Amino acid sequence: MKPGLLALAVSASTMVATPLFAASHLEGNKVGQSLNVAATSEFLTRTDPLTRLIEQALNNDASRRQFFAQSQAMRETGIASSTLMDPKLKVGFGGLPVDSLRFDEDPMTNISVGLMQQFERGDTLNLQKKKANQQADGIALRIAARELEIANSMTLFWLELGYQQKAEQVLRENRRLMKEMENFLQTNYSIGKNEAQDLLNAQLQVSKLDEKLQANAQVQRRIISQLSEWLGADWIASGQHIQASNQLNWTLLDSKLQNASSTQHYSLLNLHPMVKIADSAISVSQTQVEIAEQAYTPQFGVEVMYGYRQANNMKGEPASDLVSAFVTMDIPLFTGNRQDRNHAAAQYQVGAAKSQKDVLLAQMNAKVNALLVDKSNLEQRLQRYQNTLLEQSRARTKAVERGYQNNTAQFNDVINAASDELSLELEQQRLITDLNIVKSNLAALLGGFEYSAVSPDASTLTNNQNSSAR
Repeated sequence: MKPGLLALAVSASTMVATPLFAASHLEGNKVGQSLNVAATSEFLTRTDPLTRLIEQALNNDASRRQFFAQSQAMRETGIASSTLMDPKLKVGFGGLPVDSLRFDEDPMTNISVGLMQQFERGDTLNLQKKKANQQADGIALRIAARELEIANSMTLFWLELGYQQKAEQVLRENRRLMKEMENFLQTNYSIGKNEAQDLLNAQLQVSKLDEKLQANAQVQRRIISQLSEWLGADWIASGQHIQASNQLNWTLLDSKLQNASSTQHYSLLNLHPMVKIADSAISVSQTQVEIAEQAYTPQFGVEVMYGYRQANNMKGEPASDLVSAFVTMDIPLFTGNRQDRNHAAAQYQVGAAKSQKDVLLAQMNAKVNALLVDKSNLEQRLQRYQNTLLEQSRARTKAVERGYQNNTAQFNDVINAASDELSLELEQQRLITDLNIVKSNLAALLGGFEYSAVSPDASTLTNNQNSSAR
């Protein structure tokens, strides 16, 4: 009778209540990590399959190459913007008599060739290069932010796939047991020892398990298809089997949480790439203030001209050629509606950038605190499941089983009791998965992931361009 009880238990489980995980948890941006509660915890090492997949995805990610190329482009732009303007060549003639239009008639007539060079105000060129490099640094930081995003999302899918695989194992085992129960009831019914409704109920449970297995397989295929966003379509075509887990090892995250304060996590959050990008935006705004201050300094220009003359002078001798040199300078006297306004605007941008960083830190700190609340509650609930609910459910199942054997309980009571027991076991696995999701989200905020990736380089971009051209 016991195999039948275990098999019947899965019929009322809530396994298929989670197929839409990708639509619900992904949109909520929750990612998961492990709990040290279960004795059979499957901790992964540094070379675990998930880490290898994450590193493979990072090395193949086109967005990282995109950010690297944009960063390099900004640095090249900074070099260009920090270079003096090209000199201007000036060619013409002057003093040409209009009655004869001859160059050798009037000694004032000359053919002139000159060069003009304009210089930027103060230290503007160096500041423009500095600003471009700061902007390039901000773009380069987006590579690290992208790596966290990929690691976060792939961990999410991995954990959900691990949960679905555990659920599949339970379903397949219980379908086997239910099939044995169906055969047992079929034999007893043929000799009149069981009711027809018991046999029909067992057959119905087998059909329900088949439906649940198909729904489970659908969810697993969907998750694997979503992983191809980073691993590529060829990875799916290769047909590699993934043995995932809904529990991970978070040693680095746990050590950081132990050293963190209760509600203020700014020291850790300041190391996040998004916060560093905000710092870069502040630096760019401050450099723009320095550039605006250079507008109060004069701007100089130099012009040198050589005039060639063909006519004779008043003494009948060949007229001497002419050399002219000029220095131009604009004087910023009326600064009220231009320089002052630009300088004030740049200062406002600094304040806006600092406020944006404060808002970002406040939002991230609130997310960390909310996730820590979820983490604490999930751990408490898991303790309750392991220490109380599951033990009570198992005791109840044994009691109902004895009652059924002694004809003091109905067959439906047996089904309900066993169903509640396995439902609680699956709910416990769901809580473990959700706890890992919360801890992964914390890792994305506090730097709890452990992976390594090769930084994009110019050769990678060149190869990518050549392959695109082909």
